[in-house]
Amino acid sequence: MSENQRRPVRMHGPGARMGGEKAKDFKGTIKKLVKYMGSYWPAFVAVLFFAIGSTVFGIIGPKISGKATTELFNGLVAKVSGTGSINFEKIGQILLLLLGLYVLSAVLSFIQGLIMTGISQKLAYRFREEICSKINRMPMKYFESRTVGEVLSRITNDVDTLTEALNNSFTLLIQSFIVVTGTIAMLIILNFRLSLIVIAFLILMFLFIQFNGKRSKKYYLAQQKYLGS
Repeated sequence: MSENQRRPVRMHGPGARMGGEKAKDFKGTIKKLVKYMGSYWPAFVAVLFFAIGSTVFGIIGPKISGKATTELFNGLVAKVSGTGSINFEKIGQILLLLLGLYVLSAVLSFIQGLIMTGISQKLAYRFREEICSKINRMPMKYFESRTVGEVLSRITNDVDTLTEALNNSFTLLIQSFIVVTGTIAMLIILNFRLSLIVIAFLILMFLFIQFNGKRSKKYYLAQQKYLGS
């Protein structure tokens, strides 16, 4: 067995922080990443706009569909009592409006996903291009002191993890925030007591996620270490 094969894997990426060790400079890394993505901020603003529009229209939908249900119920009551009939024309107009809102929401969501995917892929290409350029300038002793798996992990796994987080987590964070705040606002308008129950449930859910996240972290780190090996 060669000396390089006997050498243990020493990862400096996510898999190296075993035992719950935190990043050495998390805030500094985030600042560098934000600065690095500076040329893409107009596209990020567009993603934010489309994500907000898509989510807001999705939240408004149930309130409008409720008007159609109310109109149908009132028409049935009037028909049974002999004072009127169901106004299908008005119900059809409400349903057409509802359909238009959902189609618009889907279109905005599609555009937002398309833009975000383009940004993340461009960033991944730029990351890998700069990493390859950097590797070509590194001295031979750098590669002699590290395993092949560690170097490949930096080029593939770390870049993939970052771009996947940008592609999914960024828009999901925006949409989740808008969904939660918008839903609570709609609940307060419709039923104040029900909104209090939902808020209490959200607090419990947040505490559970925090509790579970601390315990699942070690398994994620172990997975990253095994992947590097």
